Amino acid sequence: MDIRLTIDKTYGFVSKEAVAGYEAEVAKCQEMLHQGTGKGNDFLGWLNLPAEITDEHLADIETTAKLLRDNCEVIVVIGIGGSYLGAKAVNDALSSSFAWLEQHKPVIVYAGQNIGEDYLFELQQLLKNRKFGIISISKSGTTTEPALAFRLLKTQLEEQQGKAAAKDLIVCITDKARGALRTLATQEGYKTFVIEDNIGGRFSVLSPVGLLPIACAGFDVRQLVAGALRMQKVCGQETAFEQNPAAQYAAVRNELYRSGKKIEILVNFHPKLHYVSEWWKQLYGESEGKEHKGIFPASVDFTTDLHSMGQWIQEGERIIFETVISVAEPNHTVMFPHNDANLDGLNFLAGKRVDEVNKMAELGTMLAHVDGGVPNLRIELPKLNEYYLGQLIYFFEKACGISGYLLGVNPFDQPGVEAYKKNMFALLEKPGYEEATKAIKSRL
Repeated sequence: MDIRLTIDKTYGFVSKEAVAGYEAEVAKCQEMLHQGTGKGNDFLGWLNLPAEITDEHLADIETTAKLLRDNCEVIVVIGIGGSYLGAKAVNDALSSSFAWLEQHKPVIVYAGQNIGEDYLFELQQLLKNRKFGIISISKSGTTTEPALAFRLLKTQLEEQQGKAAAKDLIVCITDKARGALRTLATQEGYKTFVIEDNIGGRFSVLSPVGLLPIACAGFDVRQLVAGALRMQKVCGQETAFEQNPAAQYAAVRNELYRSGKKIEILVNFHPKLHYVSEWWKQLYGESEGKEHKGIFPASVDFTTDLHSMGQWIQEGERIIFETVISVAEPNHTVMFPHNDANLDGLNFLAGKRVDEVNKMAELGTMLAHVDGGVPNLRIELPKLNEYYLGQLIYFFEKACGISGYLLGVNPFDQPGVEAYKKNMFALLEKPGYEEATKAIKSRL
């Protein structure tokens, strides 16, 4: 059994024939990916990654994760964007909703994803008198947010544990040969894993960037990789268009875009999938938002956000479509009880599973939104576990590559994110930015 894509609730907004008409165009995009002839072909290391991961590599990750788990109360994952979102998406999806109240060790927390002084102060306070470890993730080691957090926490760890002991509690995931973090790791003797040059951050979940933090949280990275490997085959170049979910997803969303649907809302009906949406937003936003093109990726958590965003989705401007992620079978069973007084009027639900109520909310919402002019796609996961999350991750990655090429952009670069950095460094008067500092200050 695999995750399943359903697109029939887009027909009527776009035609079945128009979507089928993408077959040849999608085949060309697949060929560009697999032959490495398209834009950004130096960042295709993710494409065959599930099949290239060895048992020895996974064993190394598992051994390192065990060392950290056995010796730490808290593990801090330092990274930003793709360097933490994938791991957090999987860890949140598989963890108890109330893990922060339970006595599970170690606790996984994140840093370097913001420049919040209060956040960092509170994190340092949390780590006082606790044995903690650090996983620092950065190709360069100079990205502002993670570099700032790493310097602070490395200093704290060394002060609390001593430099010799701290060395064994720091793992760096970085470039194989160059960069500030690689240099530091070599000098200090830290355990390291490599981010290959041909894997961009937002496509790095199945590399050590994602696998080590996920293993540290106690989850089965072998099953995650197995699911991704299965989806690599299902979404492969040799799979017929009508049986290839990545090809169909890329085709439908591009046809909707060409018909005027400029915003895609990723919807989940399972609260543990919130950070899957956050990872997906970076994957598609950073890959497609170029040359004044691209579908804007947004997300909502239903049914929660039906009480805040539901009105706009139902009756706002008709420039949106929805992609719904649904989990077929929850991991737990909760039956709704009978109550003699029935003051809430809910006895008609007595004896039903809570998930049945949720599924009917999902179905009712889909019908209402389609009637209101919102096309709907649906992705169903049989269960919420490592295997199917691995499938989902690879499915979205492969579809993103195809979709970016259909759009006519390079899905694997991100030139636009450098603009704010230049301004920030100039305003902070970083050495080497003197001319930019003068130019910016003249505008203020």
